[in-house]
Amino acid sequence: MDGLNTEIEAAFGDYVEKLIDVIGHADRAEPLKDYCLGLMLPVERKSVEPLAAVTAPARVSAKHQSLLHFVGQAPWSDAALLGRVREAVQPLIERHGPVEAWIIDDTGFPKKGRHSVGVARQYCGQIGKQDNCQVAVSLSIANAEASLPIAYRLYLPESWADDPIRRAKAKVPQEIVFQTKPAIALDQIAAAKAAGLAPAVVLADAGYGVDGDFRAGLTALGLDYIVGVSPTLSVWRPGQGPLPPEPRTGSKGRPFTRMRRSPEHHPLSAKALAQSLSPDAWRTIAWREGTNADLSSRFAALWLRPASKDNQLTQPHAEQWLLIEWPQGDAEPLKYWLSTLPADTPIERLVTTAKLRWRIERDYQELKQELGLGHYEGRGWRGFHHHASLCIAAYGFLIAQREAIPPSAQATPQNRQKPPLPKGYRPRGSPDPAPAPCDQLDRHSADLAHPRSQSNPAAMSLLLPSNDTKTQLMTQ
Repeated sequence: MDGLNTEIEAAFGDYVEKLIDVIGHADRAEPLKDYCLGLMLPVERKSVEPLAAVTAPARVSAKHQSLLHFVGQAPWSDAALLGRVREAVQPLIERHGPVEAWIIDDTGFPKKGRHSVGVARQYCGQIGKQDNCQVAVSLSIANAEASLPIAYRLYLPESWADDPIRRAKAKVPQEIVFQTKPAIALDQIAAAKAAGLAPAVVLADAGYGVDGDFRAGLTALGLDYIVGVSPTLSVWRPGQGPLPPEPRTGSKGRPFTRMRRSPEHHPLSAKALAQSLSPDAWRTIAWREGTNADLSSRFAALWLRPASKDNQLTQPHAEQWLLIEWPQGDAEPLKYWLSTLPADTPIERLVTTAKLRWRIERDYQELKQELGLGHYEGRGWRGFHHHASLCIAAYGFLIAQREAIPPSAQATPQNRQKPPLPKGYRPRGSPDPAPAPCDQLDRHSADLAHPRSQSNPAAMSLLLPSNDTKTQLMTQ
């Protein structure tokens, strides 16, 4: 096992070396390595001071100041760091096949007070209701075996974007203005395409899919999508569409140009359409292996035209897929998606691709529980993004190790130990370390998603300390 630890330590050193040149000065190399190392150690609270205590127990104060400056003030680019992480990790992900999807999602972090950048009363997935929190939007690349966030940005509510005093205190860059979450997501996708990433199907939940501008933006970028939509989505039955513009009688005036509906010819909701389908329209499809059996459910796929506001348009919406999930025994359909994949796409591919969005739920679970994504205690824009980028960098290394180390060489959870801390050490604030976020209440937790969409993936790699001062790297 010691040989394995030595190999992983060497791999970690090589991995960090690949990242150093994108963070600027050489004197940032040590805090970069220590911060990522601390995030991967099983420390209860992964804010700056506990990380300093575990990576430099003999000089906690000096290390604390070094890490605090590195994450909160040093002017390195979190986007550049994430780009380098992607370059290092994507080839390993693609050992199992090409990237199949770009996944858009957001995640929330409960916060007290009003001074942490972007904090406002808004929906927080971690607790499943409106509350004081920060929300960040991310873009991930994924295939069936692995995924990695490659872009991450805080959503800045209008109350923050329009408040110059709070913006100044949190050092929000001047170029950051209010954008909706779908608009932020489109910027991330456009940047990924401009960076030369091979296009993939864009996946997003209904929080993004219900936004017609978001869907139109993806099409304008030349990308196919499978996005969640609401049961109230207005659609035409297959083969139907809006009526042509009404002909103008007489010779005066401009001709009518807008599509029409009539009392006898009108669209219906996606839910109403689903409920009108005959039993033979539904097929039971399995999309991946679960813990004890294949995960499967009933689906129907219809090639049709969305009808949203098409009576205000001069041309009907293009035809696309409406995919519907209605589990056996449920009183009504469970989920709906729109997809611009080609008309000859098999329903099996529609289902397996739509369900690939579960990977981001796994990412957020591991980033929060294992790597302290929500533990940053600073209030500024730069520190918030630097901490998240370093969490993702650490996550990238663990993904690389999970791909490189055979399962037989992995350690068990029982072997995990907490690293030693200086005698008498306690973090500032509460006399006891704050608990990690409660993922049982998190809508992104893989354990809470619909039971038909779950499996039991291998646990994320972790680093374990030895009993001496030298840190040994092991995997779970």
